[in-house]
Amino acid sequence: MTTLPDPATYINPRTGATWPTSTALWRAPDDGGYVNLTPGPGLAPGDVDAAERSLWRYAAAVRLAAPPAASLGEGWTPLIPAQWDGQPILMKAEYFMPSGSFKDRGSAVMLNYLKQAGVSEILEDSSGNAGSSVATYAAALDLSCRILLPASAPIAKRIQMAAMGADVVPVDGSRDDTARAALAEAEDTFYAGHNHQPFFLEGTKTLAFELWEQLGFRAPDCVVTPLGQGSNVMGCHIGFLELLACGAIDRMPRIYAVQAANCAPYHAAFEAGGDAPVVIEAQPTIADGIASATPVRLREVLAAVRETGGATVAVAEDEIIAALGHLARKGFFVEPTTAACGAGLTRLIADGSIKPNETAVAILTGTGLKAVEKIGAALGLD
Repeated sequence: MTTLPDPATYINPRTGATWPTSTALWRAPDDGGYVNLTPGPGLAPGDVDAAERSLWRYAAAVRLAAPPAASLGEGWTPLIPAQWDGQPILMKAEYFMPSGSFKDRGSAVMLNYLKQAGVSEILEDSSGNAGSSVATYAAALDLSCRILLPASAPIAKRIQMAAMGADVVPVDGSRDDTARAALAEAEDTFYAGHNHQPFFLEGTKTLAFELWEQLGFRAPDCVVTPLGQGSNVMGCHIGFLELLACGAIDRMPRIYAVQAANCAPYHAAFEAGGDAPVVIEAQPTIADGIASATPVRLREVLAAVRETGGATVAVAEDEIIAALGHLARKGFFVEPTTAACGAGLTRLIADGSIKPNETAVAILTGTGLKAVEKIGAALGLD
């Protein structure tokens, strides 16, 4: 295993206060808001442990105090050349992960960190994929795990969590109702909420490292990803910033973040031009994995998009369904949330944001095997 870097420090981005990561936090002791981690060191090509075929090949830049206690081979997913609307696109198949979604990058690092910090019982809330991922790594690390999720979440994801030994609690109402219910329980059990505990982002930043390596140690021109609460958006921003700061790349890729128009609070704030939340009237969407109406890390997500010259995109239900079928006919069987990325690609190619000579990467976040009934209904196959 590659030598580990110096540990990170928790920082409150609103006040500048800091705390050591030897004690696990999910919110700032001074004002109760979320905490971030201080910037990491980045890495050079020679720092990559090429013998390790997982995200831990980047252990030199993943700030744990000790080597991971458990890994299931997360990361090192395929980068597949494809065509989309007549243009070459690289499809990053993040659904080739142990639990079937990109969330395994964050869960693997976050739960290994919590285990090292002495946490033995965790609480999480999720629309599905994060819960499945946290349950998977809680099982691997022998952690007690309680997961709250919307009662409407796909049954396949609920069964996956339960099979891993998690205490699964369906909550009536929206995704935001589920988050509020979890916060109410967080006084008694450590809240390993993936939208709050920043070691989750320490895991998702390895997506940037992996794209850099797979492209011959260079940055793509742009990355397109679905946006719910933004862990891929922020992870790419953090990872590429670390590479830029240490001289491993000479420019940042543009980050494009795609939301379902029926539930697009980040897009509303981006279009408004500020950093303040914009009240939206959320409607149901087939892209349930990104259906969160209340932004958590609004400032960081908007900064990732604006500072890189990217944009947010809001796509309609019919666009998502069309992209879902289009992806499947190219051999990519993904869930509807992931298909939002394809719908965003169509928009960005059509308006000239992505040009034919650019290296563009689309992040395919979750497998369709978790949503077969919804896919069948959407495509008229049931």
